[in-house]
Amino acid sequence: MKLRSVLTAFALVLGALFAPGVGVLAGATEAHAATKISHATATSMFRASGITWSSSGGCSDRNNPTCTSFDQLNRATAQGAQALKSASGCGLNITGGTETGHASGTYSHGNGYKLDFGKATCLTNYVKNTFTYIGVRGDGAPQWQSGAGNVYADEGNHWDVTFYNCGGC
Repeated sequence: MKLRSVLTAFALVLGALFAPGVGVLAGATEAHAATKISHATATSMFRASGITWSSSGGCSDRNNPTCTSFDQLNRATAQGAQALKSASGCGLNITGGTETGHASGTYSHGNGYKLDFGKATCLTNYVKNTFTYIGVRGDGAPQWQSGAGNVYADEGNHWDVTFYNCGGC
């Protein structure tokens, strides 16, 4: 394992252990009030970190499933994407956010906990070589879990990531 990967994993674990509201005292499955942000705030955060986003419909309307919207995204989810970009050094392109059309549930896209990232060799290698394989999801997607507890599901043509926290931001 590369030294950078070890140090990154260590930093993510420490961040998770000492972040308020997560870590040792609160599990990844405990729902808590999340700070919601606007599409404009999220895109500003992503732009500052060099994260791109795209939409099959070329739009950002939360009510249109062909758009990619960040309206009502959890701040911790946006920060988690920023932490992933920083730790991995990979180019990240978000292809799915809070827009309608995704599965529902507490930790869903619509509730601001998930982002979809376009498949790229760098990101796939980072996830599979840094995080822990935890088996397949109910729909058959293989999953890896970061030291912070965030879950990366390989859905074939993209990564479906559930950010329970900001991943050590």
